[in-house]
Amino acid sequence: MPKPIVQIRELSKIYTRADNVVKALDNISLDLIEGEFVALMGPSGSGKSTLLHIIAGIDRPTRGRCIVQGTDVGELDQTQLADWRKDHVGFVFQSFNLIPVLTAFENVELPLLLTSLSSRERRAHAEAALKLVGLGDRTHHLPKEMSGGQEQRVAIARALVTDPTLIVADEPTGNLDAHSAADVLTLLQTLNREWNKTIIIVTHDPKAASYAQRTVHLEKGELLNGDGQHPSPHISNLKSQTS
Repeated sequence: MPKPIVQIRELSKIYTRADNVVKALDNISLDLIEGEFVALMGPSGSGKSTLLHIIAGIDRPTRGRCIVQGTDVGELDQTQLADWRKDHVGFVFQSFNLIPVLTAFENVELPLLLTSLSSRERRAHAEAALKLVGLGDRTHHLPKEMSGGQEQRVAIARALVTDPTLIVADEPTGNLDAHSAADVLTLLQTLNREWNKTIIIVTHDPKAASYAQRTVHLEKGELLNGDGQHPSPHISNLKSQTS
């Protein structure tokens, strides 16, 4: 049986802003399986990005647990959390977050500068990642010399280069035209199917979600099943989709 790589148990996230209390997530329980491609969907304010950020160790739950590959990320201090993210999470953002004065190669190499790899090893890893996303011929190009779709593929190569446990992407096609979006989603699908990468994306677009193996729906901080109803606590009752 496939094993869960992410185990979320009775997790809530509450933000306090002035006199207002906002419950971003309300008693979420969810398993994500190793090698799965999952889309988190829901309207604005549904809690999908908050859930992604907690899984990725960017944010912490107010209550409950988020266990990733045996580590309860909510129990780590800031230093431990930074080390954990470096080793286990590759990030892909809507706005690409590339450094404009660095080439594609230099952008991809950045995460490796925090490792003990030699310069030669870093070069080999970065070049392999760029080749994997179809940009082996764009190594020395600056972001301004590439299309939006190419920039996002550089961002995916950067996320891949450390061979992370999870690749997490927050609206990765939000700034792309339809053709570029399809290229990026096909690439993520290929990384999942051929390289068994565990991928979690946040999206509001059903077309983007259709590339995933499973769609998890949230509304007002709660999980919904495929009929728009609140699911039972068991993972088997969540809606599944096969692309």
